[in-house]
Amino acid sequence: MKENGKKHGALSPCAACKLLRRRCAPDCVFAPYFHADEPHKFASVHKVFGASNVNKMLQELPEHQRSDAVSSMVYEANARVRDPVYGCVGAISSLQRQVDSLQTQLALVQAELVQMRMRQFGSTSSNPGTGSPENLPPHQSKSFFCMDMVDQANMTESLWSY
Repeated sequence: MKENGKKHGALSPCAACKLLRRRCAPDCVFAPYFHADEPHKFASVHKVFGASNVNKMLQELPEHQRSDAVSSMVYEANARVRDPVYGCVGAISSLQRQVDSLQTQLALVQAELVQMRMRQFGSTSSNPGTGSPENLPPHQSKSFFCMDMVDQANMTESLWSY
């Protein structure tokens, strides 16, 4: 029966010690971060950084920062395995391009909305007596910036075609 990392009185080796085929000491620096049930985490970190370098990095850090460092190393190692040239920088660049593209699309949609509102405002102000809320049709009696003023059927076609 397994309780608190123990298996019938003996310590269960951490994923690092299992992969390195060594005995897991009670003060093993890897044990708190690379549990035996997640061997893939240490395998990818070991493949990219090497066990000796990871050991040095962890020992140089204060204990309260080690967990975050391990999370970062695991993320970077997994990104490096997927993209050996750029690693997580490639993922960050891809996400930044997506953000830039979405911001451009948003700006275009906002400009189109302003243009539609100006046309709507121009058509209501050119007809005297029709600009007051009581003379407007029910769907136009709301706020000037209400989305109900936009023709929803044509909106998806003009706004989302790329």
